[in-house]
Amino acid sequence: MEIEYDSAKDENNVRKHGVSLADAGLIDWSSALIRRDLRRDYEEQRYQAFGMLNGRLYLVVFTPRNGAMRVISMRKANKREERKYESQNL
Repeated sequence: MEIEYDSAKDENNVRKHGVSLADAGLIDWSSALIRRDLRRDYEEQRYQAFGMLNGRLYLVVFTPRNGAMRVISMRKANKREERKYESQNL
């Protein structure tokens, strides 16, 4: 799957969360939990993916665009998100 992202957004994400948006390509997508992001009315379909990278759970927010995955944000999952992921992946 092709991963794309805005370079300025990537720099901001590294500063804020300590992880590059490019790392979304390293997520274990075979075990990822993906759901539609319905928190707001976005102008495009957005998804939240919870997936493992180096033994740690991450949250990736993305939108499908022109056959690629356009990554909007990526960060380590918080404890609440980890519990929810574990309860749905037993």
